[in-house]
Amino acid sequence: MKWVTRERPKTDRIACPWLIRRFIDPDAEFLFVPAAQVLAVAEREEGHSFDAPGARFTHSHHDSGEWCTFETLIDHFKLGDDAALMRLARIVHAADVSADLTTDPAGAGLLAVGVGGLAVESDDHRLLERASFVYDALYAWCQFDVSQ
Repeated sequence: MKWVTRERPKTDRIACPWLIRRFIDPDAEFLFVPAAQVLAVAEREEGHSFDAPGARFTHSHHDSGEWCTFETLIDHFKLGDDAALMRLARIVHAADVSADLTTDPAGAGLLAVGVGGLAVESDDHRLLERASFVYDALYAWCQFDVSQ
């Protein structure tokens, strides 16, 4: 399946492809396009749009507040039983939702990695490839953290 989002991914748009490939669609192909083209490209490619205005999967509002797209995907695909993944979701949320940056101590660090990643890698697919290690490592840490 093709998954389409805005170009120049940093936090949610790196976390979501990591989540999709690891837990939802291991063969997923990601297309990074200008924001105004996300919905049209997703329709043309018969893919899923994410983390863009009007996208199938994007930020959403719930009784507990705003969810980032990572959290929306976890809920939609019923992955919430994984305690480590839910721990990672709190970090991604803090890094992605600016009003909630201080809600998790690791959020600011993940945001820094995301912003810095944009500065050191100009190719969006290579950026996703390189940043996937960060999410693998964070998930491993979250598995340790929730087992304490």
